[in-house]
Amino acid sequence: MKYAFHVILLALAFSGCRPNEMTEQSTTDSTTYTEPHRPQFHFSPRANWMNDPNGLVYHNGEYHLFYQYYPDGMKWGPMHWGHAISKDLYHWEHLPIALFPDSLGLIFSGSAVVDANNTSGFGTKENPPLVAIFTYHSMEREKAGKTDYQNQGIAYSTDNGRTWKKYENNPVLKNQGIKDFRDPKVFWHSPSSRWVMTLAVKDHIEFWNSGDLKSWSKLSDFGIDYGGHGGVWECPDLFEAQVDGSSEKRWVLLVSINPGGPNGGSATQYFIGDFDGKTFTTSADKADSIWIDYGPDNYAGVTFSNIPNNRKIFLGWMSNWDYGQEVPTTPWRSANTIPRDISLAKFGDKVYVRSTPSREIESIATTSVTLKDTEVKDSLVLTNPQLNASLSVVSATVDAKDFSFVLSNENGEEVVVGFEKSSNRFYIDRSKTGKNDFAAKYPLRVYAPRFATSDKVKVTMITDVSSVEVFFDDGISVLSALYFSNDPLSKLTLHAPAAINVSGIKAMPLKSVWR
Repeated sequence: MKYAFHVILLALAFSGCRPNEMTEQSTTDSTTYTEPHRPQFHFSPRANWMNDPNGLVYHNGEYHLFYQYYPDGMKWGPMHWGHAISKDLYHWEHLPIALFPDSLGLIFSGSAVVDANNTSGFGTKENPPLVAIFTYHSMEREKAGKTDYQNQGIAYSTDNGRTWKKYENNPVLKNQGIKDFRDPKVFWHSPSSRWVMTLAVKDHIEFWNSGDLKSWSKLSDFGIDYGGHGGVWECPDLFEAQVDGSSEKRWVLLVSINPGGPNGGSATQYFIGDFDGKTFTTSADKADSIWIDYGPDNYAGVTFSNIPNNRKIFLGWMSNWDYGQEVPTTPWRSANTIPRDISLAKFGDKVYVRSTPSREIESIATTSVTLKDTEVKDSLVLTNPQLNASLSVVSATVDAKDFSFVLSNENGEEVVVGFEKSSNRFYIDRSKTGKNDFAAKYPLRVYAPRFATSDKVKVTMITDVSSVEVFFDDGISVLSALYFSNDPLSKLTLHAPAAINVSGIKAMPLKSVWR
């Protein structure tokens, strides 16, 4: 049986964003956000190099996104903090660079908080400051063979993040002779009335606390014998989350690692446990590595602070250090993942992180079309040539048998998303997408294990010009991957070698946020 959606996308009339004369100058004059492979609803810099999201914070109705940025080239260089704001997590306004390198070093990754009680003294109770906590990286000391070239500094803003002043007594946490001592993620721990810093230190995590964000005391360590250790630990995050359908709460520790990901290169693992204000503990097997996203293109992700109702929204860097500096894009490199809500799900005695597309994605939807429950044998066409499947959300519930969703075009280029019942694995195959030879370490077929045990698989697939993010079983298993086809993958077909039942199929075309 073959069915087709008769969906007409609204014409996209793209235009460039408001120029940011302080950051990108002449390199942005010709930037239109219509360049080949340019994402249309994922955040990307107007020009030049970007990596880790930093300082994610919600304040006075605005989401602040800072990010590792090199304004003078399309490969990694001296790091600054770029800056953008949004009211809905999709429509972003570029702001001037927030933090520049100085005599203490480059500005590496970190976090930002609303100091609501003005513990730092940088603002007032009536106008609490935003405080950024970041890693200084001294290239001079590193080149001189020193080991203490990474230290933690702070900066503050009292005008809703528009301008920033660095603390005159930086650094606030000095290195004690460890090469990798970085990426502070800070939050207010109400039971102890203290700020807690989660810090990546070579092959483990250290926890520190402070009463004023200026003076820090070490609490404990975690992780030397836990999880994956194929590379350096980076970009941690610690937060409490609720188990879906219950009143139970657990603590989640995110740790990015490079290399050592499940499909090569960069990836982010997580640990479920408890935190008492001083120590993080877990009952997980020490050798157990579970990843928030098994795809190759989600790294260094952390959650926004200060979101009402303790909501946890995650954003990652959508690339991989194995090839991120070589991807065939210009005049920019890199984008972020879509915003994802984080919660927990329990299967038997084990708790997993559940990540699902944040509801704000509906703000860029045009319309939606659903197809009644049906049986599929061989293939089911989900689009017609008028639907640009490379800008859409498609969801369906499918029998847990072999199946695949194929994004394709008339030139034979395709990306395949599917499930292998025999191995109980999900996969993305990007081996036929045209541009695959720009880097030696660019995996063409990647896998994620299935943890759920239901006889039905719920699939939500989000595509945006050069990327696909797939949430299986309500976000328990996730795969995110870039691809670089020569022409848009406008057709979507569901294939099944044996008859399968499909229900709840829904297609939601998405608009560009740059128009």
